[in-house]
Amino acid sequence: MSILLISGSPSAPSSTGRLLDHVGDKLVALGHRHHKIQVRDLPPKALLHVDCADLAIKRALAAVAEADAIVIATPVYKASFTGLLKSFLDLLPQDGLKGKLVLPLATGGSQSHMLALDYALRPVLQALEARQVLASIYATSQQLSWNDVTGLSVDTAIAWRVQDGVDALAAGLRNRHQQPDEVFVAVPQPVRLAR
Repeated sequence: MSILLISGSPSAPSSTGRLLDHVGDKLVALGHRHHKIQVRDLPPKALLHVDCADLAIKRALAAVAEADAIVIATPVYKASFTGLLKSFLDLLPQDGLKGKLVLPLATGGSQSHMLALDYALRPVLQALEARQVLASIYATSQQLSWNDVTGLSVDTAIAWRVQDGVDALAAGLRNRHQQPDEVFVAVPQPVRLAR
């Protein structure tokens, strides 16, 4: 099963990138491999002009198409996800996430931006026909602290949410592997006439 990590953060290093890497490490600990796209590393002109003929853009879109699951991370600016991430999502076809499990992550300055994931990003992911958008994980800057020696320190509440998200993603991948996408066939029901 293929897992793709997508970072929509325009900065490096960033709390968003560190949280995404933390989730990636948890997935590796469960035996999953993943690839990563830093949207900020894609050619800006090709990204903004929706140039799907650009080789780097083609590779990024192919990585999305091949993934079974996607972990997508963004900082929250002005109560929404980044314009950088929006530019990338605009490159995807209308059904660009069809059949995929998606785990959304976001970071922000305060708890007041927490709902941006559910009101701004989730509808876009669902419109791209994600098979399932898992419960979002939001962390403030205070809940993620970085030390050059010890690395990322995650607040206990966020650590539990991350573990739940990683477990849900792993379970979804197992279920998908055991039960391929079902085909639903409508069976006509007999018409019952009122007496």
